[in-house]
Amino acid sequence: MEEQVHGKTTITNLINRFYEIQKGEILLDGINIKDINIRSLRKQIGIVLQDPFIFARSIKDNIKLNENLTDEQVEEAIELASASEFVNSFPNGMDEVSNERGNTYSAGQKQLLAFARIFAHNPSIFILDEATANIDTQTEELIQKSVDKISKEKTSIFVAHRLSTIVNVDKIIVLDGGKIIEEGNHNELVNKPGGYYNKLYNAYYASLTV
Repeated sequence: MEEQVHGKTTITNLINRFYEIQKGEILLDGINIKDINIRSLRKQIGIVLQDPFIFARSIKDNIKLNENLTDEQVEEAIELASASEFVNSFPNGMDEVSNERGNTYSAGQKQLLAFARIFAHNPSIFILDEATANIDTQTEELIQKSVDKISKEKTSIFVAHRLSTIVNVDKIIVLDGGKIIEEGNHNELVNKPGGYYNKLYNAYYASLTV
């Protein structure tokens, strides 16, 4: 793919082939994603958005998405997503029927269900697009442990402004104005004097102490 790109969410949309690449290419295990069956490609990718879609069906159905998953698998995914307390607060538990678009849930609760969904399906690639933006810090830490555990043998792509979610990743790509301006791991970038990531990191943690 060309260095010139439009933005972080645009990249995730291109990986999923929500629209096709006009220039350059994206390779998955050395294979151009244009040469991969689109249904097969998307089946291998699990994405959690900042505002995930919730169907007017049961919580269980929202997690299974018509896949042949057992109740035990769904329950395990709910626990991994730290959503058990939320789900069990309903009279019917995971059989509780959601309103259209989940509009009775908070933004954070919808994200927890989206995490349970991705954990249940266990795809080869995780894409988390500002996925913890509406979750409190304590819950985020619990989910991060689950993500770390499950993604050891997977490719995980995190789009984040909350830098605590990316400090342990193998490679950080910093975008500004649609261009890649820095690459490296956390230690390399944070110790780069005058670097963009260095400034972001220091400003982020300074804001936490105010």
